[in-house]
Amino acid sequence: MLWVVTLTAASPQQQPDTKFEISFLRSARGTPVTGRLLLIVTQTNAQEPRFQAGDWDNVLVPLFGVDVSQLSPGAPAVIDASTPGFPVRSLRQLPKGDYYIQAILNVYSECQRSDGHHVWVHLDQWEGQQFNNSPGNLISDVERVHLDPELGYTIPLTMKRALPPVEPVQDTEWVRHIKFKSKLLSNFWGCPIYLGATALVPKGYDSHPAAHYPVVYLQGHFSLEAPFGFDPNAKPTPTTSHPESKHLNTMEPHRPLALVNQALVRNETPYEFYKAWVSEKFPRVIVVTFQHPTPYYDDSYAVNSANVGPYGDAIMQELIPAFEKSFRTIRKPYARVLTGGSTGGWESLALQIQHPDFFGGTWSFYPDPIDFSRWGLVNIYEDENYYQLPGQWLQPQRYFFRSAEGQPQLTNRQLTELESVLGSRLRSAEQFAIWQAVYGPVGDDGYPKPLYDIATGKIDKSVALYMREHGYDLRYYLENNWSKLGSALVGKIHIISGDMDNFYLNLAVYRMEDFLANSRDPYYDGSFQYGRPMKGHGWQPTTNYELIVTMANQIERNSPSREDRWHYK
Repeated sequence: MLWVVTLTAASPQQQPDTKFEISFLRSARGTPVTGRLLLIVTQTNAQEPRFQAGDWDNVLVPLFGVDVSQLSPGAPAVIDASTPGFPVRSLRQLPKGDYYIQAILNVYSECQRSDGHHVWVHLDQWEGQQFNNSPGNLISDVERVHLDPELGYTIPLTMKRALPPVEPVQDTEWVRHIKFKSKLLSNFWGCPIYLGATALVPKGYDSHPAAHYPVVYLQGHFSLEAPFGFDPNAKPTPTTSHPESKHLNTMEPHRPLALVNQALVRNETPYEFYKAWVSEKFPRVIVVTFQHPTPYYDDSYAVNSANVGPYGDAIMQELIPAFEKSFRTIRKPYARVLTGGSTGGWESLALQIQHPDFFGGTWSFYPDPIDFSRWGLVNIYEDENYYQLPGQWLQPQRYFFRSAEGQPQLTNRQLTELESVLGSRLRSAEQFAIWQAVYGPVGDDGYPKPLYDIATGKIDKSVALYMREHGYDLRYYLENNWSKLGSALVGKIHIISGDMDNFYLNLAVYRMEDFLANSRDPYYDGSFQYGRPMKGHGWQPTTNYELIVTMANQIERNSPSREDRWHYK
């Protein structure tokens, strides 16, 4: 017998308001503002809520976000039950209780780009696209409130001040800085865009004015700190005799809202690296990191991009020439080597591949996806959905992050939801957003055209093919141009990854190795190295000292003579 059941929807009861009315004082900003208004809700006041929301260690701190346009001083913007949040989707889902709250407004500027599009974006203020610490952003005081969704509430909140400018960094005996307005990038954006570099000079740099030096270009996220964590004030700390002790990986400076594990590097504390650097036997090289924050991220990925701008040209035609003019470098390919981890791993490999005659080798650690058929767990060319696998009864979720033991922890859908709260139109300044902004085409509205639908996860194959055909899939680019590039890349490509990279990045590295290990006419003659077992994102098999020695040895082998006089005691 077939039973037919008819359900009648009950009339919804009137629910009380749950909302915050957020405004800012004229003394904080005297003109209307456009940007992303964020409300952070926490249950602890160990630190300001804005800092709890800006750290992946606290990814579950409730966060709500809404765009505001030309909001005037004193006029309230509303965050209510309809405002998207993460990981709590709505204010109504916050359990009854006491909370600490804080509002922050990430300020946007209007840029009239040279491609004809007018867009509103957050211009970096030399803080590295950190919404919770960016100069000029408006913030409220931390307040303690009692929230009860059943009774409802309307809570006024006032942003009373703007965050202060970043304090300028000072040059020292060892660390020097440059910063300038980029003509290429400012022309593209129609807004001022700046580039910079931080250089760590070797012992005797000032006392040997005739000496010129090889350069290690260390790629990575925005940081004004000295390369490799160099710190002349570091104190001796105990180390373990185990061959793989845990220390923070100085190749990947900490970036809030970036899931970066502690690296496994062998027995090297900041004090030990400092002592090695100033010793008589350390290779006399200059190490330089670039500052190239974009309106979409703390880093440009060092390539030209339809959305982000001509950062590849700006780095090669403006930043490196400015650096080489300011420092006594050996301006020859064999004396320029690259390294970096994660984002910097991708960048160092891309720079070497795209400029094979300019650089003399790369040591690329745990790079972001270098084969887009392994964009994490997604094949963007063949898979239909970014969020889940196909299936009639079960649709397994695709994960973005796992522990080194293999425990899945964060899905592609969850990270997308968080980024969507932080910023609409791919303006979150986070990982998925910047991959789409750098690699993808411009949408009709002037903002990056998404690779996948935010609501459903459906992949737009036209965007995927654009990314491949414009050279951002590095494995595909190499394979299709090996006959032209290979001879200039022999012995220059070295890639290192853990076998359990937390972002599944090792999967793309395997694909790159499959191609290069079978390369012919010429054979690539480089290396791949994998950490096993259970080595996650940030794994590094050597100390930074040993890495620099390895690079210096290759520079020495390729040097046509010792005329450059970078060897001295």
